[in-house]
Amino acid sequence: LAESVGVVLNMISANMRTSELLEQSQQLTQELQSQSQELKAQQEELKKSNSELEAQTKSLRSSEELLRDQQVELQQVNEELEEKASLLAEQNRKVEQKNDEVESARLALEEKADQLAVSSKYKSEFLANMSHELRTPLNSLLILSKLLADNKDANLTAKQVEYAQTIHSSGSDLLSLINDVLDLSKVEAGKMDVNPLETPIAELNASLERGFRPLADQKGLQFKVEIKPDVPATFYTDGQRVEQVLKNLLSNAVKFTTDGTVSLTVRKAEPNRRFLQPALNAGAGVIAFAVSDTGIGIPSDKQRLIFEAFQQADGTTSRKFGGTGLGLSISREIARLLGGEIRVESIPEKGSTFTLFLPLKYRDQDPTGLIARSKGAVDAPRTPRITPSPTWRPTPSQGTKAPPAPGGIPERRSAQYVVEDDHEHIEPGDRTVLIVENDANFAKVLLGMAREKGFKGVVCLDGDSGLAAAHEYRPDAITLDIDMPGLDGWKVLERLKHHPGTRHIPVHIISGIERRQQGLKAGAMAYLAKPVSKEALDDAFARISSFIDDVPKHLLVVEDDEAQRKAIVELIAHEDVEITAVDSAEKAFEELASNKHYDCVVLDLGLQDMSGFDFLEKVKSDPSKADLPIIVYTGKELSPAEETRIRKYAETIIVKDVRSPERLLDETALFLHRVEAKLPEQKRRMLEQLHDADAVIAGKRILVVDDDVRNIFSLTSVLEDHGMVVRFAENGRDALDALKSDPEVDAILMDVMMPEMDGYQTTKAIRDMPEFKSLPIIALTAKAMKGDREKCIAAGASDYITKPVDTEQLLSLLRVWLYK
Repeated sequence: LAESVGVVLNMISANMRTSELLEQSQQLTQELQSQSQELKAQQEELKKSNSELEAQTKSLRSSEELLRDQQVELQQVNEELEEKASLLAEQNRKVEQKNDEVESARLALEEKADQLAVSSKYKSEFLANMSHELRTPLNSLLILSKLLADNKDANLTAKQVEYAQTIHSSGSDLLSLINDVLDLSKVEAGKMDVNPLETPIAELNASLERGFRPLADQKGLQFKVEIKPDVPATFYTDGQRVEQVLKNLLSNAVKFTTDGTVSLTVRKAEPNRRFLQPALNAGAGVIAFAVSDTGIGIPSDKQRLIFEAFQQADGTTSRKFGGTGLGLSISREIARLLGGEIRVESIPEKGSTFTLFLPLKYRDQDPTGLIARSKGAVDAPRTPRITPSPTWRPTPSQGTKAPPAPGGIPERRSAQYVVEDDHEHIEPGDRTVLIVENDANFAKVLLGMAREKGFKGVVCLDGDSGLAAAHEYRPDAITLDIDMPGLDGWKVLERLKHHPGTRHIPVHIISGIERRQQGLKAGAMAYLAKPVSKEALDDAFARISSFIDDVPKHLLVVEDDEAQRKAIVELIAHEDVEITAVDSAEKAFEELASNKHYDCVVLDLGLQDMSGFDFLEKVKSDPSKADLPIIVYTGKELSPAEETRIRKYAETIIVKDVRSPERLLDETALFLHRVEAKLPEQKRRMLEQLHDADAVIAGKRILVVDDDVRNIFSLTSVLEDHGMVVRFAENGRDALDALKSDPEVDAILMDVMMPEMDGYQTTKAIRDMPEFKSLPIIALTAKAMKGDREKCIAAGASDYITKPVDTEQLLSLLRVWLYK
């Protein structure tokens, strides 16, 4: 049994061992199967990788082949680049050689530019110096011939006076020529300024028509002015310079036309036209002024030549037409400065057309004022600036102004004008009106209307003869045109209102120039702008008649201080004036709204119930009171802003001081048109002392410093004629010695250009002396170039005047400085 059990146990053990081995075998079989599957998967991946590697290998082979091809191409490109680099190096050497040549040329150009700048400077200096040398003897000629022509001592015959007037006229013509030369030098040297403003085209054309229609009528020519409908009312430019150019073109057209037509046409330029000036091609609009004539014409080979300075189409000694040849040259340069140009079309013996093209809006070609210039250049000549120059003045030979008559008073009319007026039929007691009008046809219209209103008329066609006629006939009223050749209307009005014999005459301005406020402030009773209707002229003559009949005149005084009110009334009161004095704005408005017509108002600004500023604005806003003269009489110190505000409405501002009563009497006499001779003696003396200009300068001691004995003689003659005591010195050092030896001097007239010690140095030396710090020194120079005034003032001069010396201007300056 034990043995059996052992056998059984062995069998059981063997079975268990077998089972274990079987399980292990099964596990191993499963692991082998799993590994076999993994191996199969790996084999698949390897196959896939092999396929990919084979594909990559093929791709690499293809890339290698492509790379070999590229290497071959690159080698070819490298060979080409090496060849091009060799060519480029050769080109660089050539460019460097060219650069050296360009640099040499640039240096040569800079040297030429420097030489040109120096030449331009010397040219300008030469012209200025020549101007001085010409003006210096001309100064004496004009002053002394004027003194002779005035014939104050009445010791010359009429023929001798005529000779003196001829000398003065010829000297004036020579001065005009010198001014033209100086104008040209200023343009070329860049010494002129442009002053652009909104310029009314109709007003510009009306001015030209009034100036040239009489000349055309005199030569039997038709004169036409036409403005096309599409032309704007205004354009932005320097109107004075445009007028200067057009006057020159029209003057030439009339000069070179013996029969036919002279016309001025204003139109817009064709939109597709191309110009040389960039400003005209900018697309902002171009306006064209075409001056056409039926005159002698210009050959094609001379059309460029005529724009050069001192050149004419006919330059022979036997030429038919005179002139210097400067006008077109200056006109061309002015046109360029305004951004425009002038073109000419002409057929010999058939006529010419000169067209001025200008941009509708001027633009500064150098807004910063910094002009590109060559190294060392003194001034850039291509962008000069324009300053106002003397306007065109017809000479007596052109027929606009009559030659002076014996005794220095111009003839009243020229023979070529046929205006049959009443100057030979005026009897004592007749009511007369003086018509000063440049347009003979319009003058006839005014004469006819004056006769309808019961006036006898005297007609004058220029300012000089009009002024002379006013003194000769002492009319009851004057109608005055402003834009006239020679002495214009403003100067005529000024001289009328500054002479006691004509100051009271009411002047009615009828003009194409719209400056109403300026005319009323100057003393005109009314202002009528052309073109005018018959109804407006009827009203004007009715107003003149009413004004003459309205005696006494009516004055309204608005003053809240009772003592001041009484003083004003006492100062002005006389039988020819009825004065109403009120103490408030409310009462003043009641008076102005009443049936009584007031001719003038005296206003104090310090009213209790209303500001004087508001009173002015309210009165002047009423159209029926727009022409009412208002004199502001105040003790208030006005700021610049307040003064500007008042001057917009008031004719005169008088600040109360020791001389203000005389000024108030004078201003009210002006606006009430009082006859000075009919005033009480005391008030007449007040006005005489106020107007006696020579009283300010009589007895004053003047030192004249000038190296030219002719100037010393002529200036001494003028100054001594007005009661001054004159000493002289012929150079700066003598002047200093004269001041040290006798410092009793009231003013010095200092010539600028003198040898050894010029006027600048002398003036500085005088200012270094403490006792002469405030001594008036007026510089005299013929070098009328831009910047001279600033140099004189910087040197210490009080003021500046150019030669030939205008004696009236010099005396006016002396009165101002000696009064101060």
